[in-house]
Amino acid sequence: MALFNFGRKKAAPEPHSLEGFLQGYSIEVMPRTAEKIENFRAILPLGTRVYVAHIEGTPIEDMVATAKRIGDEGYPVMPHFPARIIKDKATLADWVARYKDVGVNQALLLAGGVTTPHGDFHSSMQLLESEAFTGFDRLHVAGHPEGNKDIDPDGSDRAVMEAARWKSAFTERTDAQMAMATQFCFEAGPVIAWVNRLQAEGIKLPVHIGIAGPAKLQTLIKFAIACGVGPSLRVLQKRAMDVTKLLLPYEPTEVLAGLAAHKAANPGFGIEQVHFFPLGGIKTNAQWVTEHGGASGVPATATA
Repeated sequence: MALFNFGRKKAAPEPHSLEGFLQGYSIEVMPRTAEKIENFRAILPLGTRVYVAHIEGTPIEDMVATAKRIGDEGYPVMPHFPARIIKDKATLADWVARYKDVGVNQALLLAGGVTTPHGDFHSSMQLLESEAFTGFDRLHVAGHPEGNKDIDPDGSDRAVMEAARWKSAFTERTDAQMAMATQFCFEAGPVIAWVNRLQAEGIKLPVHIGIAGPAKLQTLIKFAIACGVGPSLRVLQKRAMDVTKLLLPYEPTEVLAGLAAHKAANPGFGIEQVHFFPLGGIKTNAQWVTEHGGASGVPATATA
């Protein structure tokens, strides 16, 4: 397969364009999905941050091997550290050491989707306080634009916002660059309101907004329900009732255009980058981003 010419020089994208908004995007893989990609350079711009999701039951050896392979191909790698599947401090230290040995210096810290913790940890805040990540260049934490019923069973976002304030304050205690990578949403309005609220409450973490990549509608609805996506799920439900659109693949053009337009009109708006969940496949997602300008590459500041 011929490699895309991602290294070509291009004029700087206009700030109001979708291309400008997509510049510096990141994408998520799992070991089993990464195995299907013969060469990441054939589909992703060099320098694209690749998250490696750690699903319960995945051996740490598989995670580290995937991180090494992707890093060796020229990409900054950000593995997940789900607190609730980490048994104890010794296990955490072992995982960190294994990743460091293959050149990883970035991590996404999150509670994880497990209801009952496997050991000593139950939150990303405990992982941050453990000091296990000293020397990492970048640490990301999870964000929930539409709340999280596992954290706030009453349907409010009280605990979620309290945690966000704590994580923001932690930026003063670490040399690592921090950001908030969010759950995916399907509607721009709620995201804009949430990001504005974070800023109003003094939460300084830049937002890397989660976006579901192109996929079959049925696939997206299944993942959205399983992941606890909130009110923006209605966008998919409304689409499912339209027979003319039911069989067409969903594309995130509308939600991204809305966010890009708001960012262009409000340069201080807190979304820093776009993070894709390739629910319809990595190749499909990467091709869609390329076709919409994402081949412009990653700014130098985004790989720090």
